[in-house]
Amino acid sequence: MSYKAMKCGLRFKPPAIILLYEDVTAGKYRQRSMPIRSFSKFSDCSRAAEQLKNNPRHKRHLENVSQSQLERLYKLLKGHLNGNSLEESLEEIRRSETIDPEEDLNKLDDKELEKRKSLMDELFEKNRKKKDDPDFEYNVEVDFQQEGPVEKHCWKERF
Repeated sequence: MSYKAMKCGLRFKPPAIILLYEDVTAGKYRQRSMPIRSFSKFSDCSRAAEQLKNNPRHKRHLENVSQSQLERLYKLLKGHLNGNSLEESLEEIRRSETIDPEEDLNKLDDKELEKRKSLMDELFEKNRKKKDDPDFEYNVEVDFQQEGPVEKHCWKERF
């Protein structure tokens, strides 16, 4: 059987992930409710998303749903369990998934650094131009505007 995920959402009471999908073999649209059990405000969202995606009952339905999307839904539920409003939870998720160019990545622990790297990889793949894209150009030359004087380096070669 082949399933194509159309939309994925969250129901707060009782907690469940709702998937709208197309059953390609039957040509019908269906809805699947996947209850969320044993999840609390102290649970790990990435681990819960991974467990749901690898669950044998839901695995074939969630093939086209990304791990990060499921993780966002679990973060929304966690915010709800902590008493945050939907807007507050969405803002917190948005802040955690954006990369601050001024942030010193050397000061992060391994888990946070890995999270930032995966966000950068995801953003790179999203913006990457492939040969099959209609606006693909092979050799692109860009002149960057210079703001201020050019700094000279003071490195000395040691040999």
